[in-house]
Amino acid sequence: MDSMSDDTLTIGGRSFGSRLFVGTGKYKDVEETRLALRASGASVVTVAVRRVDLTQSGKGSMFGMLREEGFTLLPNTAGCYTADDAIRCARLGREAAETDLVKLEVIGDPKTLFPDTEALVVAARVLVKEGFFVLPYTNDDPIVARKLVEAGCPAVMPLGAPIGSGLGIRNPHNLRILMETVSVPVIVDAGVGTASDAAVAMELGADGVLMNTAIALAKNPVQMATAMKLGVEAGRLAFLAGRMAPKLYANASSPLTGTIAPSAAPLSIE
Repeated sequence: MDSMSDDTLTIGGRSFGSRLFVGTGKYKDVEETRLALRASGASVVTVAVRRVDLTQSGKGSMFGMLREEGFTLLPNTAGCYTADDAIRCARLGREAAETDLVKLEVIGDPKTLFPDTEALVVAARVLVKEGFFVLPYTNDDPIVARKLVEAGCPAVMPLGAPIGSGLGIRNPHNLRILMETVSVPVIVDAGVGTASDAAVAMELGADGVLMNTAIALAKNPVQMATAMKLGVEAGRLAFLAGRMAPKLYANASSPLTGTIAPSAAPLSIE
């Protein structure tokens, strides 16, 4: 494979053209958001039901721009701290955006923004039964991920680091174990700070990466969006190619077979 256009991401029978999912918050205005989203190459963008007015779809509105650009909308339940609140928010998002897709977030702590995994599983079970296509934001715990899959989630979205921290992939070992534990796609969500972080996530075997702050708060969001697109593609290709086995000592790139044997006598310099 030499082109990412041949590498479609399929989740629960639905196909997406890009493995990079992006958010719509923290940009300076709607036009900057438009340009950055275009540069990212993303086909799926998240919108916070509690922070974006999905009823305003006129010219110049965020929702209107997203519709105009043809993005697949992924309403999220950001800012919800209970299962009931997240379920209610998901239902509002479905009505406003006319989609059964939902990025499910149930936050357990306002300082770290770590998920309340117990409430998350409860909310996921309810929403799956109501016909939602639930993509849950969770921690990097393989046991919780397995429970979410058993609840009917077609993918899981573990954090790489705290939301908005830009710290990169803090615990690659847990992520690798999680990927081996579940049989559904894994989208690394939160913590990416730059393109190399996105590449690392994909090299680990992630099926995709979701980000917002790393692009929106860059000095040049449009350039960073392009960098993230390329980082995801490079990491994916590297994973598919299969890296060489790391070695402790040097190993010459050129074999010695067939080379000229060194002279036994020392050179005489007059």
